[in-house]
This record gives sequence, structure tokens and C-alpha cells, in this order.
Amino acid sequence: MQAPFSNLLEAPKQDFKQDIRAYFDRIAPELDRWSSRNRYYYSDLARLHQFLIPPGSRVLEVGCGTGDLLQATAPALGVGLDFAPAVVAIARQKYPHLSFYNLDAETLDAAQLAPEHRQFDYIVLSGVLGYLGDVQAVLQRLQPFCQPQTRLILTFHNHLWEPLLGLAERVGQRRPQPPQNWLSTDDMANLLTVTGYRPLKRGSRFLWPKFVPGVAGLVNRYLAPLPLVKHLCLTTFIVARPQAAPTQAKPTCSVIVPARNEAGNIAAAVARLPQLGEHTEVIFVEGHSRDRTWATIQELVQTYQGPFTLKAFQQTGRGKADAVRLGFEQASGDILLILDADLTVPPEDLPHFVEVLAAGYGEFANGSRLVYPRSKTAMPWLNTVANKIFALLFSFLLEQPLKDTLCGTKVLWRRDYQRIAAGRSYFGDFDPFGDFDLLFGAAKLNLHIVEVPIRYQPRTYGSSNIAHVKEGMILLQMCLYASRKLKFW
Repeated sequence: MQAPFSNLLEAPKQDFKQDIRAYFDRIAPELDRWSSRNRYYYSDLARLHQFLIPPGSRVLEVGCGTGDLLQATAPALGVGLDFAPAVVAIARQKYPHLSFYNLDAETLDAAQLAPEHRQFDYIVLSGVLGYLGDVQAVLQRLQPFCQPQTRLILTFHNHLWEPLLGLAERVGQRRPQPPQNWLSTDDMANLLTVTGYRPLKRGSRFLWPKFVPGVAGLVNRYLAPLPLVKHLCLTTFIVARPQAAPTQAKPTCSVIVPARNEAGNIAAAVARLPQLGEHTEVIFVEGHSRDRTWATIQELVQTYQGPFTLKAFQQTGRGKADAVRLGFEQASGDILLILDADLTVPPEDLPHFVEVLAAGYGEFANGSRLVYPRSKTAMPWLNTVANKIFALLFSFLLEQPLKDTLCGTKVLWRRDYQRIAAGRSYFGDFDPFGDFDLLFGAAKLNLHIVEVPIRYQPRTYGSSNIAHVKEGMILLQMCLYASRKLKFW
């Protein structure tokens, strides 16, 4: 069965491409039959992309085949490219509401597509990397189709499976394949880096490729995501973004200050705050205080003569998450920042967060209290241990390394928060603190999460509102809940 491809490796590049194109044109009528034979695998591939791509997105698929995966993403605008004319003809017939082009990705030019088909939210390369003669050229030619928020999703087979997949071909369980590139995740991460992209997330899934009732589902859902085991999975994926250019105009900033029983810190929160971006507004959200916090906020707003815009609201709900959401809803700044009113995160450190986002070094900046030395008063040893445990759990769940998940200071673009809020129904209203809600939402959207170290300080007024044991148990329950939504789904 391999004879038709035996001499392709010695062929010149152009001849190789022509032979591969002729091969796909020849087998085009059989592609759907092979997909049906291995529908369990292709269904899982569709589920992965449905998890990564919100419905209603603008999606470009390179190497779209007969269009099934593109259709599965439920795009508002779906565009597929394939270099085999017979394959494109089938895709157009199956999905006339999508747009398909017979183009070679290695020589792709934006002018070859209609003007409305030149900017995308997601670009998918699934199972096509092995057939490309020049992966680097393809990635470079996709840059004009990207905007700052565009995400590339690349899926390919784990090279450890090469012998098993070859055996499957020989026994008729897999479509005969021409010679392919077998790329590791490190290979692809390097190619993305040298072509102007930043890899954000790496993952593996699908350990049991054939459906066996009572076995396949358990293995693929619960065993495959585990550490070490995941390196044996068949499907490898990488999510990347274009390297962002620095923001030309200075962004405006909104600092949300949730405050409960913090009367002694209100004035200092404003007095110590540096100017952020083009303009800074400070939004206090008071929640059911037993001291003079609300009265102090009102007095400051009425008498303030400084450069900032001050606003004040009282929450009707309870919890920090509710307060932060109210503040975000009322904010007008381009960048949203959370500053806890206990001021254990120094207001003077907030410019570092704004600089990271404005320079394009990240899209979601999470404060980290575990880098610089800190007093035992600010964070007792038991709290430090708990924070490190939760950091390990989060790093596993999000497929991104995080050092301190529970720092109250989190900074993101308002446009990205609006996307997180729009997709909140996926997780539900499960987080009374707000930290997990934002981090999980950012991870679900594949935002580039970075950590900014801060010097954590002891509070100088009042006492902590945190009930450590009770809230620690709630955090564990939320991790278990989120594991079903992010990892074991």
C-alpha cells in the first residue's frame, strides 16, 4: 500500500506537492468514508475545537478537507482552504453556507481571498502540518489574516504513535498516507516563535482511539489528562497568538477597589495611587461594612481635588466577586485593575501591570506575592503552603504555569472581560471570590496569562475578612468543579 509514495521523499519539492495534490484529488470521494470509519476520533477532534472556539466566531481552516471540522465550530464566518480541487468541490457541495477556496497555503496571499475573508478570530490547522513542505512559510503567510486577538489552533499526531498508525494503515484501519512530517510540540513551539507567534497553551488528549463501550470514555476522560499519561496521547495541540505590538495610544485605566470594613484605608488607596495610562478612574464598591467605610468613601468622593475620577457604589449582593463585577460594569477604562482595599498589594505597584498589557507582553496580568520576601504577618506559613498547593492545581487545570492564583490583584483589558462575562454560563456562578471566575474565564478564552510580582505588605488597618479554613474548603470544591469543565470534560 505504500508503493505509490515510495519515491516521493527523493522528489523535488514542487513535484512532491503535485504528487500529494494528485493523491488527495484521487481519494477525495473516499475521505468521508474513512472519517465515518474512524468517527470516534474525528468526533473528539470536533469536541476539542468546540471547546477552544466559541460559537459565532470568525474561523479560517487551513487544510479543511471536506469541511466537517469547520462546520463543527459553528462559525459566524467560516472559510476553508485546501489545495486539492476535488476535495474543495465536495466541501462546497456539503456546506454551501461556508466559503471554500482552492489555494495552496505555502503560496497564500491575502489578495486571493474576498475582502471580507481576511481577518479572523481563530485560524485552525488540524491534521495538515504533516503534509506541508514548508511549515514556516505557511505560518508566515497567515500573519496578515491575524489581529491582536486572533488565536492559532494547531493539532497533530504525537510522534510516539507513528509505529501504531503505520500498523493501522497496513491492516486497513487507517487511510493510506503519503510521507509526513512528524513534529514534536517543541518543534512546533519553535516554528511558531520564529514566525512571529507566541505559544500560549500546549495539551494532549485521546489515549484510546477506538470506541469500546465502558472503556474508551473512562480512559479518554479521566486517565488521558493525568500527568505523565498525557504524554502518551494521540492528539497534540498548541494554541498560539501573534506577537503583539505595543499599544500606540496610552490606554485609560479603571481601578476597582472592593471595600468592606476598610475605613482606615480609603484615603490612602487614592493618595498612594500613581497616574495610570492616559487617565485613571477609581471605583469604590462598598459591601455591608460595620464601620464607617461607606461614609468615608462618600466624603472622599465629595471633597477630592486630585487628577483622578472617583466613583462610589454599594453592592446589593454579597462577596468580593459580586463587588468586582459591579465595578467592572461601571468602569469606562480600557484596562481594568483590581486593588484590594486592605492595601496589602501596594498601589504603587500597579503601573507594572499596565505596562505589561500596554506593551503587549500579556493579556491578563495576575499578581504574584510569592516572588519577593514577605513578612510572616502578611502571609503566615500555612497560607503560603496553601497558596502553593492551589498554584499547582491551577497550573494543571489551565495548562499554564502559575505561581500565585489567589492574589487579589488581577488586571485585564475591558474588551476581554466582556468576553469572559459573555461566556460565564459555561462555568456558572460558582465563585464567591472572583479570582477563579476570572482565571478560568481567561484560560477558556486562551488569553495570554502572565504574572507580575508584587511586594506583599502587612495591613495597617483593620483585620482580614477571610475565614481561612471555611474558604479554603470552598476553594477546593471550586477546583474540583472546574476540573470537570476544563480538564476532565
